[in-house]
Amino acid sequence: MSVVEAIAPVGIEAEWARIEVLAHCLLRSRAGKQPEPELINQLQRLQHQVDRVRQSANNPWHKLPTRGLPSLAFDILACVFACEAQMRIGWLYQELQPATPQPFITPALLHMLLALDDSEVHDLQALVRNDGDLKRRNLIESNDEGAFAALRPVKSAVAVLMDWPEAEITPPGSIRVQQRANWDELVLPADRERMLHEFLLWLRHRHTVVDQWGGKAVGGPVALFSGPSGTGKTFAATVLATDLEWPLYRVDLARLVSKYIGETEKNIGRLFNAAHGRNLVLQFDEVDALMSKRGEVKEARDRYANMEVSYLLARIEDHQGPCILTTNMRNQIDKAFTRRFQMVVEFPRPDETARARLWSLLLPPRAPRRNDVDVEFLARAVNLTGGNIRNAALHAAYLAADDGQTIGMDHIATAAWRELAKDRPQVARSDLGPLAEYLPNSVCSPENVT
Repeated sequence: MSVVEAIAPVGIEAEWARIEVLAHCLLRSRAGKQPEPELINQLQRLQHQVDRVRQSANNPWHKLPTRGLPSLAFDILACVFACEAQMRIGWLYQELQPATPQPFITPALLHMLLALDDSEVHDLQALVRNDGDLKRRNLIESNDEGAFAALRPVKSAVAVLMDWPEAEITPPGSIRVQQRANWDELVLPADRERMLHEFLLWLRHRHTVVDQWGGKAVGGPVALFSGPSGTGKTFAATVLATDLEWPLYRVDLARLVSKYIGETEKNIGRLFNAAHGRNLVLQFDEVDALMSKRGEVKEARDRYANMEVSYLLARIEDHQGPCILTTNMRNQIDKAFTRRFQMVVEFPRPDETARARLWSLLLPPRAPRRNDVDVEFLARAVNLTGGNIRNAALHAAYLAADDGQTIGMDHIATAAWRELAKDRPQVARSDLGPLAEYLPNSVCSPENVT
């Protein structure tokens, strides 16, 4: 009975059948036996079928970023991916590597399995090293370099190639934002909303501009959202991700930056390697901490800090997917950085009209309200940001629920007072404007009032 099933494998299955036959041939050779003629004939048939599949218009490898790779790269990928696509091939790899039994192939085993000559071994090493094409395109990964380093397929790439449902993998250093939002909930000046729509054009029309019109291919797109806290920067990122129907991941730069030299770059590399080739949006908060105006290099740590920023920007620009950077202090960011972004959007504090709309949207829509609750009056009375209004609207609802009543102006006044008190140790009743007349005396203790 032949090693491969009697039914001829179709498409990508021919790749795994060929690798399995190669492994059996090598096992026989290791045992001092010649491969059987039937096995050799089978290998020749499979090689011919693999060549036809790779040359066809429906080449399954083209689901991945493999354009322009040499034929040796496809042989390497087939060997690396085979242990995930057909688990029994992983067992064969373990038999072929008795000194270091593992289901993943190594460059040393690739050398033997593919019967490479000296010039091809040099090409193999160039393809699988850390800066080689296969790792740079996020197709394979390994914890080390060298002849006996285990080469593993990137799981997301395997899922794409095999049309398997991809398990959600959170990029290291990020958190999945579960909230979803639509354009109707976004309260911004019309020109800023227009800029957000234009940002999406860089994704929706990339094929037309780059592939059909010959425009220069760039990564990203990358946007900088700047403005005071609570003005809707993160919410706008949520709206964009919802529109694209992609997940949003918020990156905590503090989790990426390390005091140990070289570790920051490794952490950044892991983040983008995990995000590569996936439909997702990355949001980087408070980038002013890392992209502030570069000062004079006075010691070695300053030089490495500049290198870390340069590496982060290089990975952001190379990443084929939207990146959104947010800051509360745009003036602290080096102008050399902002010129590399496709869009810079300033988020202003909401004006009176915007505040009225925010109160209307953010007060729970099915909550009972007293007749005297007037969102236009609230907008005129106190100058809160969108984030403050969101918190105050919910806090007022909880106060009303606890009282067993409808939401009234006293609840809203109390909630607004709490929001103002977050930013300063002492608050004046006058800070609430005309809303102060509804503030219960029990809420503001004398030591907190100026």
